[in-house]
Amino acid sequence: MSPPLSLLFAFGRPLSPIYSLLMTIRQQLYRSRVLTVHRLPVPVISVGNLTMGGTGKTPTVAYIAQYLRSLGHRPAVISRGYGGSATAAVNVVSDGDQIYLNAHQAGDEPYMLACNLRHIPVLTGKIRLHPCRHAIERLGSTILILDDGFQHLSIARDIDLVLFNATTLAGNSRVFPGGELREPVSALNRCSAFLLTGITDFNRQRAERFADLLQKRFAGREVFYSSLEAIAPEPLQDGPTPAGQIGPVYAFCAIAHPDRFFTTLASLDIPVLGQQAFRDHHRYNQQEIDAICQRARLAGAGSLITTEKDRGKLETLHLTLPLLTLKTSFVTGSAFPEYLGTSLQQLPPPAP
Repeated sequence: MSPPLSLLFAFGRPLSPIYSLLMTIRQQLYRSRVLTVHRLPVPVISVGNLTMGGTGKTPTVAYIAQYLRSLGHRPAVISRGYGGSATAAVNVVSDGDQIYLNAHQAGDEPYMLACNLRHIPVLTGKIRLHPCRHAIERLGSTILILDDGFQHLSIARDIDLVLFNATTLAGNSRVFPGGELREPVSALNRCSAFLLTGITDFNRQRAERFADLLQKRFAGREVFYSSLEAIAPEPLQDGPTPAGQIGPVYAFCAIAHPDRFFTTLASLDIPVLGQQAFRDHHRYNQQEIDAICQRARLAGAGSLITTEKDRGKLETLHLTLPLLTLKTSFVTGSAFPEYLGTSLQQLPPPAP
């Protein structure tokens, strides 16, 4: 944890019980139907987390969407569109065939999903009920995936997945502003199952101990594991480039945990002569890109390398050095897709 964040949590700790109480009251208002919970005519799968920061929701959502399509469903991804400039009640990022919004309009993650998901619509909207209904009524979607939906209680869900990053787990286990939790731990009682993401040889044992704790405290909820496997970096135009053929690069990114990106590059033996990290969801401008290119040249790098999430934000900017993109693949065992398939088969038929 960075020193500024540690300082923020230290000063915010006295306020944590207040925020925790407010979130608990909010949950109770939805549970007692004082606040409306909308039941949609198709199954809904929520992919969310209890902690702030990156837990691998985007690759998980992409994997689930593709798996559901392989089963014959017509899924759509619904996101709030955090950081995007599009403010309509329904923003169609992609109808599954054509992309209509760029990264600036849609938000980083929805645009990345739209670029990677063929024949699967991606929509955003601050009030997610509107894009949900649009996907069902206008696009013919037969199942919905709520991206970052655990706290979005106004829509009933049939499968409620909560993700934890295997390295950071529950952080300091305190509720914001004294810690990284969005809600008190008791909120996990409403989830269906857990997915521990980013499993590596270094964090596996600690993650397994955490999984044991989850299963003891939240009996009946299964715990699954996933990891991200790096794919050979791709230039803007051509196909994958073997790591051994990549010359010295300068790395930069704007993601929640930049150290994971830099560590992955090191594990691939890609020669990195310099690196720079921006805050998550940072919007690059031409001046910053020019400065990055200049630093890269001074360091002796012949090209730049960034993440797939960042690449979408660079399409309108001019780069004077070649750009490589590190892509990753979601990897999990057979138990997780089997759980999804079985859970969907057990759902009651939709109301006429």
